Amino acid sequence: MMRTIEVLVVIIIITGAFIGASFFAVLPGPRQVSPMNLRRLSYTTLQLLDSNYDLSIAAFDTDNATIWQELQVALSASLPPNVIYNLTVYNIGTSSSGIELYDPKFTIANAENLGASSDAASYLAASSNVTFNVIPEKIGEQSGGSTLYILNCSDANGWWITGYTAQSLAQDMYKLLSPYFKDTIMVQNTAELGQILAGTPLNGELLQNAVVINTYGEAVPIPNAYCTTPYSDNSYARYSYELGQIVSQYNWTWASIVGYPFYYVSNTAVFETEQNDWGIYGMRRTSTGGLNAFLQGLDNHSYNYDSDWITSDVGVVTLTNDAKYYSNYYGIYPSEFQTSTRALSNSILSSYHLSVGLNVFNPVGNYLPGSLYSHVASGSTSTTGVFLALGLTRTPDIRLTGLSLLTYYKPRLYRSEYTTYGTSRLVILQLGFLGAE
Repeated sequence: MMRTIEVLVVIIIITGAFIGASFFAVLPGPRQVSPMNLRRLSYTTLQLLDSNYDLSIAAFDTDNATIWQELQVALSASLPPNVIYNLTVYNIGTSSSGIELYDPKFTIANAENLGASSDAASYLAASSNVTFNVIPEKIGEQSGGSTLYILNCSDANGWWITGYTAQSLAQDMYKLLSPYFKDTIMVQNTAELGQILAGTPLNGELLQNAVVINTYGEAVPIPNAYCTTPYSDNSYARYSYELGQIVSQYNWTWASIVGYPFYYVSNTAVFETEQNDWGIYGMRRTSTGGLNAFLQGLDNHSYNYDSDWITSDVGVVTLTNDAKYYSNYYGIYPSEFQTSTRALSNSILSSYHLSVGLNVFNPVGNYLPGSLYSHVASGSTSTTGVFLALGLTRTPDIRLTGLSLLTYYKPRLYRSEYTTYGTSRLVILQLGFLGAE
């Protein structure tokens, strides 16, 4: 019983002390507990006023009283009632010595003095005659290249490009990548492909250091001249060997956009009655020997038919941080998540003197779902051929091919700026609290 009374006395004492302390305590005001960020409020207000370009229009029409009355009403409505403001528009110019000058052109305010606790944000408004342009650097221009070949052969069929034709992919690829090259050549048929493989340009372009994009997925177009012995040996795997040697000779970048590279060859005239067991005519299956033969040719091995399967199904894969960074830089946004059933084994690196110039997707164990491989022959320091292999499942996304090549070559983007004199005005919005000292 005594113990219960003692506990009650202690509770009464503690409660009384808390009530007494609360009565005499001086609590901070709401503004001190959670102060308003005037700079952030100022900037977001400027953005809001220019969401429909009203602020930019007004900044270049300071003599129009109606526009500024409407803008001032919008400004007052955008701010809390206890916030006062001063908005000033400056013209941007230069002195005779080249020093940048800011000349005030117009001011609106609802108080003479904003107090010591004021803050401000600036905003660059562009006139209506300003256009925003991006001029890309040309890939390979400094090293004597800058030719892009896109295979668009009318007499060949693709495979593993479900939902598309190779020709439609070629057109989309042209729109995406042609600004980054001095010459973009659409290879319109297998005869033209045979011409460049033989070392003869189509339109006076440079063959050396070119980029060749095969839009036919797991198939590759084959010219008539290569549909005979010895290139037809082992279901045309020898043709893939020849392609590898040519890629090495001219230091080409050969891009395979999806699936298992060099798995088929296609020529609708030569293979008119032949199909790939899935109803696609004009094709012959080279099978796994095609990719192995290409790598042999790239590394100048003696040709030896090798049917080893060197890819694996690794499931869902993700873009690397490098690829995601340049996705933002170039404004190309494929899905970060893809499915890879044709990821290449990293055993090819040591077997064929390859190094990974870029991982487009994060490796999965000993497999590389999408990478660019640089070939440097034994005893050499020079690159002789680059191979892009995106071992993804079916429906191709040409944005991945474009992003892969741009991330590897990293051409710079030269952007026009709004600071061109006479076409930009600086707007500064300064905010303070009503009654602040």
